[in-house]
Amino acid sequence: MDKDTFSFIIYMIHACANDWKQNPSEVYKNMKKTNCIMGFLVPNYEILHTQSTKYIIRDINEYFNVRGISI
Repeated sequence: MDKDTFSFIIYMIHACANDWKQNPSEVYKNMKKTNCIMGFLVPNYEILHTQSTKYIIRDINEYFNVRGISI
């Protein structure tokens, strides 16, 4: 994973935590449990990083819902 992708992942963990009023470590734990980082965010970085933060948060929320994680 390159520096830009890593920075994007960290940014999105904190953006989701702020939006969902959760601790970033809890968001990370759920992302790890559902393979969101390596299975969704990293492979789609080139497309996702051009989208708005709110749009990506909604995508991650939907990704979680499909996998049985409720926010």
